[in-house]
Amino acid sequence: MYTGLIDLPWWGYVLVTLVFTQITIACVTIFLHRHQAHRALDLHPIPSHLFRFWLWLATGVVTREWASIHRKHHAKCETAEDPHSPIILGIKKVLLEGYELYRKEAGNKETMERYGHGTSDDWLERNLYGKHSSLGISLMLVIDVLLFGPVGLTIWAVQMAWIPINAAGIINGVGHYWGYRNFQCADASTNILPLAIFIGGEELHNNHHAYASSAKLSSKWYEFDIGWGYIRILQTLGLAQVKKLAPQLRVNLTKTVCDMETLQAVISNRYEVTAKYAKSLKKTYSEEISRLKLQASDRFDVDVARARQWLHLDENILTPQQKNKLTELIAASPTLAKAYALRQELAAIWQRSTASKEQLVKQLEDWCRRAEDSGITALQEFSRRLRCYA
Repeated sequence: MYTGLIDLPWWGYVLVTLVFTQITIACVTIFLHRHQAHRALDLHPIPSHLFRFWLWLATGVVTREWASIHRKHHAKCETAEDPHSPIILGIKKVLLEGYELYRKEAGNKETMERYGHGTSDDWLERNLYGKHSSLGISLMLVIDVLLFGPVGLTIWAVQMAWIPINAAGIINGVGHYWGYRNFQCADASTNILPLAIFIGGEELHNNHHAYASSAKLSSKWYEFDIGWGYIRILQTLGLAQVKKLAPQLRVNLTKTVCDMETLQAVISNRYEVTAKYAKSLKKTYSEEISRLKLQASDRFDVDVARARQWLHLDENILTPQQKNKLTELIAASPTLAKAYALRQELAAIWQRSTASKEQLVKQLEDWCRRAEDSGITALQEFSRRLRCYA
């Protein structure tokens, strides 16, 4: 019986499979995601072509389709037009049918035309990678069987399932459903794990949605983005050039009033600002919601942590039932009403594109003054800290 050109112990085949799948993940996160979809870095033609070639063999993914669908996901996130939102479609559907959702959207010509600009479009892409995507995965099957014999069939099957399960299922599904959030984005994105190794750094999905054009996905000191490690190696070798990184929020404790620096810091770091707002008000919200439940448990039968989260999520993410319960909570508590209204007003400042910078600085200063006059200790402390942003 043919055993392949390479004979390995059982653990050797496991190791080979793991190496092959991790190469695929690296190609997806560096080339397709950070380079093609978001233009966060430029790649030298050598690694760029090697990434494309491997993706053709291991996934059959067409660059323009992948980038277009991902860009649309960001543009229409958590709406009916989002290709794969678990908030809209349900977590079960995205987890189990993520690949089918991708293939369905890939057939949408409008999506390709609107979001496919600037992706690879050379002779190889038009005549081989894009035109004969199934040929690559067939060739990989032949290579795996030649190298490893019948075991190669299993290795190939795992390779083919790797991206549909991890990217189309876990990142698109779990990454918008379970996990922790560093930034209060307008969507439901979450960080699945702080040590982002297994899926190339993509586990830090909330960080990515906060700063989509950043080549680095880790944000906190305890987070590790292995994809960024790969990029740094390529950068050291002169094979990559990083174009964009997330801005860093600085604090100048000598400042006592809002100025242009404060405004720029708040706008550039708006998702971090809203996350800090949520953290500052966490205890206040918990105490107030618990008080309401104690007074009328039959009327306010809600989980405190869940209700607290509603106060910081955009309305388009909440279900009608959650919106109704939130409205009842706010109506019953002047404290919740005041804190919720001030959060909405703060967010509105960076959404007012028609106002001049001078007007926005004045609005931010007025907001701080009202927050400090609110009588809510947490809001007063947050406002004083906000004035120090630089």
